[in-house]
Amino acid sequence: MSHHFRLIFICLTTGVILKAAEPMPDVIEFNRDIRPIFADTCYACHGPDKNKRKQELRLDREESVFRKRKNVRPVVAGDLVESELYARITSNDSDEKMPPPDSQRHLSARQIALIKKWIEQGAKWQGHWSFIPPKRTVLPAVTKKDWPHRGIDHFVLARLQREGLQPSLEAERATLLRRVTLDLTGLPPTPEEIAAFQEDKAPDAYDKAVDRLLASPRYGERMAFRWLDAARYSDTSGYQTDGPRTMWRWRDWVIAAFNKNLPYDQFTIEQLAGDLLPNATMAQRIATGFNRNHRGNAEGGSIPEEFQVEYVVDRVDTTATVWMGLTLGCARCHEHKYDPFSQKEFYQLFAFFNNIPEDGRALKYANSPPFIKTPTRAQQAELAELEKQ
Repeated sequence: MSHHFRLIFICLTTGVILKAAEPMPDVIEFNRDIRPIFADTCYACHGPDKNKRKQELRLDREESVFRKRKNVRPVVAGDLVESELYARITSNDSDEKMPPPDSQRHLSARQIALIKKWIEQGAKWQGHWSFIPPKRTVLPAVTKKDWPHRGIDHFVLARLQREGLQPSLEAERATLLRRVTLDLTGLPPTPEEIAAFQEDKAPDAYDKAVDRLLASPRYGERMAFRWLDAARYSDTSGYQTDGPRTMWRWRDWVIAAFNKNLPYDQFTIEQLAGDLLPNATMAQRIATGFNRNHRGNAEGGSIPEEFQVEYVVDRVDTTATVWMGLTLGCARCHEHKYDPFSQKEFYQLFAFFNNIPEDGRALKYANSPPFIKTPTRAQQAELAELEKQ
């Protein structure tokens, strides 16, 4: 067996994958490049667990990383010589080296190089990812200048080139239309739509097809279903009886919000506090149905006070998950270990959502009070005509 085939055989039988060394990023980002190193290797002794923390050094807190202790600082931006952390991770002295040799943890040469470059570039800190506003990045350089049509194509092509791969051929027009129609409406295109798209030879034919799909009422229905899942929407109350309740008016508000491209900040305000807006409209009050999507327990042996608390906790958890990208539930019982929240802050939010005069025991087969009547436009017109008569 030749050396080449012997190497392939060993790799296949042992599960070894040979991969080129990952290139060092030009600009080090703390959350992407450094925080994972600290979390995997250092947090056991220098993390959120106060019972196991050494020297009161926390590498998960900015003020601790840069604070002076005993005339030394763990990290001094731009200065490797004065950065005690770098001195420790590169030391050959077993009494000084970090992580300690007996900790069963170690840093690779690449990880040390990343930390070194991070300090040299100014040791810029980043907070929790969900609190960092997204910003447009510089498009990566690519060799095939005519291949990208949109910004995202540059990132796809740059990765393909880095892996030594070639882009696939562009899909046929019927396939393109099918993909975008399913993405935006959840339905396949009709034969007539496919024929019209194939006959349209204009350079902006695809853009026009997208505009048509965005203007379809099916677009809002497609976009809404993920939001309905996140907001725990249901037209039944859950628990043992799982009796029916009327929540579809809130569902239709969400669909309409997507179809009229309601700005996200207004989308948020109206669902969390639409009823508190000055001269709130019926639609804005319906929007706050988000806060009443929680399950309701109608079981006879349940303790109303217990479930009244559970409903508030549900609102806190859901609001944090949907709008902050965070799971806040752990802070119900103790200080949050990995996300920047305290138990006190959990109950500050709890107090905010504990202002609905509801009973912990829900009705079995109807909406539990408090609720409002929400006639549709057609019903309002019919009611007005009946009043007139």
